[in-house]
Amino acid sequence: MFTGLIQSLGTIESYGQDTFAISIVNHNYSVITSDLVIGDSVAVDGVCLTVETIKERGFIATASPETLARTTLGDRGRAAKYVNLETSLRMGSKIGGHFVTGHIDGIGCLVEAVSTATSWSICFGMPTGMNEQWQSRIGRYLVSKGSIAVNGISLTIAECAPDCSWFSAAVIPHTYIETNLSCLQVGNLVNLESDILGKYVDRLIAHRLPSESEPEAISLSFLAEHGYS
Repeated sequence: MFTGLIQSLGTIESYGQDTFAISIVNHNYSVITSDLVIGDSVAVDGVCLTVETIKERGFIATASPETLARTTLGDRGRAAKYVNLETSLRMGSKIGGHFVTGHIDGIGCLVEAVSTATSWSICFGMPTGMNEQWQSRIGRYLVSKGSIAVNGISLTIAECAPDCSWFSAAVIPHTYIETNLSCLQVGNLVNLESDILGKYVDRLIAHRLPSESEPEAISLSFLAEHGYS
C-alpha cells in the first residue's frame, strides 16, 4: 500500500524482457534505500514491484506478463524519461495523499499541460484505439473531486468529460517539479490507478439484491402490522 506522495525520481533500464534495474538519480536517494531489504515493495511510476536485488543507489525487480501488458513498463519508448518512486506505507506513517495499491488499472496519455498563475492544469485522456479498456477500467471511476493516481502521484480530479474520455487535475509547482510530470510530452503514456474506494462501491452496487427481493419500505402500516402502534 502506498500514499501517492513521490519520494524520489529514478531511471529504469530493461534487463531482458521482464527484469528492470531502477537507479535513483537525485540527492535524496537514501529516502528509498536507507532501510530497503529484499522483498520490499516499491512503487515505480505507480506499479508495485518487489525488490529482488539491492544496488548502491537502486534495486532490481521483475514484472509479470500482466504488469507488462497493462502498464508503461511494457512500452518505455512512449513513457517519461524518469520514473517516480515511493516506498510502501509504514504503520503509523502520515497519509498525505490517498490509499494507492500499486495495481495499475490501465494506461492514459498526456493531452496538455498548461501553466497558470499558481499551478499547472494537466489533462490526461484515452490513448487511440483503447476506448473499451479505458471505459471499463478508468472512465467508470472518474468523479470530479475524486482521487486518481497518475504514474503513482496522488491527484484530485478537477474536471472530467461527460463521456469520461478525459480528466484534468490542478498540480501545484512542487509536485510538478519533484515528479516526472515535468518530463512528460504530449502523447506520452502514463499509468493510471483509480480510487480503490470507488471500485468497491461499484462492485457492491453491481451485486445488490434484485428489486423484487429488496426489503419492504418502512411505513405507518408496516409498523402497525409488526406490532408498533
